[in-house]
Amino acid sequence: MRLLTRMTRGIGLVTLLTAGLVVTPTVASATSPVVGHVYVDDNTAGTNTIGGFDQHADGSLTPLAGSPFSAGGAGTGIAIGSQGALQVTSDGKFVLAADAGSNEISVLAVASDGSLSPAPGSPVSSGGIEPVSIAVHEGLVYVANLGDGSTGSTYTGFMMADDGQLTPLSDSTVSLPPSAKPGDILFNGTGKNLIGIEVGTTDPSTFLIDSFLVGSDGRLTPAAGSPFPAEAAGPFGSEFSPTNPRHLYVSNAHGGGNNGSVSAFSVNPNAKLKSIDGSPFPDGQTAPCWVEISHDGRYLFAVNTGSTTISSYRILSNGSLSYMSSTPFSSGTGIRPFDARLDVGGDYLYVVDAAIAKVTGFAVSGGSLTELTTSPTDLPTGATPFGIVIVAS
Repeated sequence: MRLLTRMTRGIGLVTLLTAGLVVTPTVASATSPVVGHVYVDDNTAGTNTIGGFDQHADGSLTPLAGSPFSAGGAGTGIAIGSQGALQVTSDGKFVLAADAGSNEISVLAVASDGSLSPAPGSPVSSGGIEPVSIAVHEGLVYVANLGDGSTGSTYTGFMMADDGQLTPLSDSTVSLPPSAKPGDILFNGTGKNLIGIEVGTTDPSTFLIDSFLVGSDGRLTPAAGSPFPAEAAGPFGSEFSPTNPRHLYVSNAHGGGNNGSVSAFSVNPNAKLKSIDGSPFPDGQTAPCWVEISHDGRYLFAVNTGSTTISSYRILSNGSLSYMSSTPFSSGTGIRPFDARLDVGGDYLYVVDAAIAKVTGFAVSGGSLTELTTSPTDLPTGATPFGIVIVAS
């Protein structure tokens, strides 16, 4: 059973656009300069594509010339719920995309005008079945493979060359049980800790967080006690604080209506997880799935897919969270907001929507969000998107 199917049944999400819902985006300002480029993994059936956009200083988006760009592998054409299906290297030179339909990972070079072209050797096998999330730190890459319900669920490592070429890292694959249903994989800021989120099934014993020490050779050693039990049903999206690599935050998506929460953990030098006092922190919303943190480490945003809102939390000095408010989408309730990313300056938050195949933008002021009047922006025809990244122009 696909991850999205399980998530939908578990929280009763609307899977199709509500009949009669019409959203008419405003045309972007032609005078606003380009400050960055936004990319979305379209997960298109057959040949997968990456939708590319110029990001303007006013937050509006316009399609890049040549977009959508061929990823090289294949998409599924079916919406997939996971965080991190698209990643960018820290220097902004390469975009890495999950090709879930062909069990591959594509690497695309970013040109000065924002256009994308395949890196040498791309795409490569993901080392499992249905890749759904990617983690990258310097020249080390790990992929989380969902599996087919009986086999192929893994975390697998690769080395990345200066030209973007990926080479499988021998003896790096960690096999997962069929019940794992991984939804996210990520490094902390130092690259010495790798976290994998097992969304699990309806069995509480399957709600788990894998924590690994990353060796100098790139291979993984499980922390003592790993996998660690999640604090609530359906751990899902996750993020390390960008200013404190020992603070980890994980959304809990399957708690039911108006019972969503975000957990906060401290991670010691041996990669062992410990709950921060007061965790988990409720937001009164349904299905908080995707997590993003402001670049200054002061605010956390959780995308509530079930209640179609974004919750804002203040991050306190000890790593605990203080709930602030939840911001609705102007598109209404017949949508399915997914992965979210802040732009390079931290001024705008962009959210992929899998039901209406659009990207919604919000202006950010501290922990407050205001949807842009130019939002939402259409994705390419046939997109069933997951994953979004942003690079500076």
